[in-house]
Amino acid sequence: MFRNVFELKTDKRIEIVDVTNEIKYIVGKSSLNSGIINIYSQHSTSAIVVNENEPGLIEDFKEAIKRLISSNENYKHNRIDNNADSHIRSFLLGNSVTIPLENGQIDLGTWQSVFFVELDGPRTRKVIVTIIGD
Repeated sequence: MFRNVFELKTDKRIEIVDVTNEIKYIVGKSSLNSGIINIYSQHSTSAIVVNENEPGLIEDFKEAIKRLISSNENYKHNRIDNNADSHIRSFLLGNSVTIPLENGQIDLGTWQSVFFVELDGPRTRKVIVTIIGD
């Protein structure tokens, strides 16, 4: 098993950050050849997703998140933090993904990238990468 934690800083309330190269770097440091890679955000107002890194799609995704879960609702949690929309968005997206490790490489599809999704920024966030394999 190999574990690595990295930090990233976000600048916007909703921001999508491609972390694929960071994950590839960590995989290279692990010296593991095959297994699984788990990428996990330690925060309840963020998410980790896999999808295509195309600028139009990224903008479409941000707009869809805003439409699906409005920030202008009368959420009960807003009495505490005023960020219930961020928590609900994270519930739907999930805070981790698991990807195969094959021949010492992250085994993504042709158009796939790994993204950290900030839902309550700007903030400094931690992402944990755990690789289990041989």
